[in-house]
Amino acid sequence: MDQRIVVTGFGAISALGNNREAFAHNLFAGFDGVDEISRFDPESVQCRRAAEVRGFVPAEHINEKDLSFYDPFSQFAVVAAREAVAHAGITIDTELAERCVVLFGTGVGGQQTQEDGYRRLLIEGAKRLHPFTVPKLIPSSAASLISMDLGVTGPTLGITSACSSSGHAIAQGMLMLRSGMADVVIAGGAEAPVVYGCVKAWESMRVLAKDCCRPFSANRGGTILGEGAAALILETLDHAQARGADIHAEIVGFGMSSDAHHIVQPTVDGPARAMSNAVQSAGIDIQQIDYLNAHGSGTGQNDPIETKAIRKVFGEHADRLGVSSTKSMHGHTLGAASALEAVATILALRKQRMPPTINYLGADPDCDLDYVTNEARDKPMRYAMSNSFAFGGLNVSLVLGPVHDADV
Repeated sequence: MDQRIVVTGFGAISALGNNREAFAHNLFAGFDGVDEISRFDPESVQCRRAAEVRGFVPAEHINEKDLSFYDPFSQFAVVAAREAVAHAGITIDTELAERCVVLFGTGVGGQQTQEDGYRRLLIEGAKRLHPFTVPKLIPSSAASLISMDLGVTGPTLGITSACSSSGHAIAQGMLMLRSGMADVVIAGGAEAPVVYGCVKAWESMRVLAKDCCRPFSANRGGTILGEGAAALILETLDHAQARGADIHAEIVGFGMSSDAHHIVQPTVDGPARAMSNAVQSAGIDIQQIDYLNAHGSGTGQNDPIETKAIRKVFGEHADRLGVSSTKSMHGHTLGAASALEAVATILALRKQRMPPTINYLGADPDCDLDYVTNEARDKPMRYAMSNSFAFGGLNVSLVLGPVHDADV
């Protein structure tokens, strides 16, 4: 029998707040974390709004002499991982360090570092770049810096699969725990894409909204880029109980798939397979899932496709599901999205309260589910699903189970 995998701690930093308490409060309050871009002069782009991390001072978290190694996405990653470890009550001593794993996802890695390098070369005419440019921008740098910061000497991997990156990190963590390779996994993702070049790149795809993110709504205009990080501490149930840990949720199953179809155009079948595989992995009846945290990017293509995939998997039960997209509040955090939304799903289960899909204006005939519009809603929940579907047709769905009483 497969080992049961539980979450004993989590941390989050995003446009909804710089720690898990702020994230939880603003999540259920329906706070809109989207505002005018402050990272650069937004007059130079058409899409001038983003879901930025606000009020974050890197030197308050990282020794100033070490900051030259940290792109902002790595700064967010380390802060979230520290919070998750503290929340879990874990001490990473010499013995545990070798049995601890770091799996951290990102979609685009060190965008600020890359931007700074191009500016120096092409605008300022510099003859050379900062010597730490490469180690700062590589996608695995966040995972490496977490392992150094926390003293983890077990396997450490950066995982990159676009907007499903941190979901795949969580799934891989479950597999490593079940195989006996690890006792503790720090899994999550981080992203800091709000820089001029990255925004222009996304803008060119015509998927960015100019005002706000309104998933599944009529008159939606696209997604909004977000930044931040989330980390989850995963353990086997036996390991967590042996050390007397608080258990905040169980990840009862996961499913993964590839569309094998198109680099940007989604299909119904790929996401449907990921959801079906997740339910089969969980070993539960489809009717036991009461809430679904959707990928819900707010684009014209994604939302109807995901709605059809949900209906294909859940059948008549789809009409009894509460479905919401928290991207409407914290933006699309790309490679961090799965982890941040897994935290949102854990909070929903623990509070028995579904976070809202804000900015909803009215029904789209192609999006015909209950999207928990504009205000959070109490609902008895047994199990919940969280979806992430990425460019390239890379899909992952998580099923999370009953929670135990514990303070946020």
